[in-house]
Amino acid sequence: MTGLVYKSTGSWYSVKDESGTFRNARIKGVFKIDDITSTNPIAVGDVVDFENENEKEGTVTIIRIHDRRNYINRQSPRAKYQHHIIAANLDQSLLLATLKEPRTSQGFIDRFLVACEMYHVPAIVVFNKTDLYKDKEWAQYERLKDVYETVGYAVFPISIKEGKGVDDVRQLLKGKTTLLSGHSGVGKSTFINAVMPGSKIRTQDVSGWSGKGLHTTTFAEMYDLPLGGRIIDTPGMREFGLVDVEKEELSGYFPEMRQRLNDCQFNNCQHINEPGCAIKEAVIAGEIDEDRYVSYVNILESLKTEKW
Repeated sequence: MTGLVYKSTGSWYSVKDESGTFRNARIKGVFKIDDITSTNPIAVGDVVDFENENEKEGTVTIIRIHDRRNYINRQSPRAKYQHHIIAANLDQSLLLATLKEPRTSQGFIDRFLVACEMYHVPAIVVFNKTDLYKDKEWAQYERLKDVYETVGYAVFPISIKEGKGVDDVRQLLKGKTTLLSGHSGVGKSTFINAVMPGSKIRTQDVSGWSGKGLHTTTFAEMYDLPLGGRIIDTPGMREFGLVDVEKEELSGYFPEMRQRLNDCQFNNCQHINEPGCAIKEAVIAGEIDEDRYVSYVNILESLKTEKW
């Protein structure tokens, strides 16, 4: 029997079979897929084969994982030198960001976009809580919108509280499997409730004393959308640790850099101190956003200190 993994708790999985029935499943033995060493060998979005384990209790055992079309990986939040597969078999990713309560840094956005580029998952950036924006936040939004749209990413402003912009984003989800990600407190659960009326997923306010979001989603979980397609809710992330990135490859995951790499004097140019660097020249000329370049340098420095 074949099914689709809708939820993972680390030891048990919720699998939807071909008849639409959800089964409680667990794995038998140790799975190792394509030499991926991960804290979670099975991820939400995986297609799996299973067999009955206990018919009376309705439990099944997963015996095989189908080949993945793609997946998104990150550094395990619990073990620095291990990987954690966020989700598999994605059509696109949607990063929910906020410029206030809490503020999403451009560095976090850029790390997420690098991961999407690595695994060939198209990305959308959505800025929520625009009802809280003053002139300062709107100026920040317009700058970031220009930066990311110029690079090739779709950017949308929404206010879930006021219902503004939600319909435009909902249409982007139709018929696709979308990974929803972002910091804790940016409104992921509220967003799902907005695009899935009646879902009543638990939400929680931002912590008043710290200004940081509170975790409401403990495990990744997938939901069927009324318009067709699926959305995968993920636990809120304070950081996005990249894995499997070689420092020589990093610039290739920045689209605005990728198109200029052949213009550098040296093939192995890391765009820091090398002469004849087309990337640095583009930054100086204002053709590459300076903050995007700073993100690149910060990620590059982190890769030099982390061993995988």
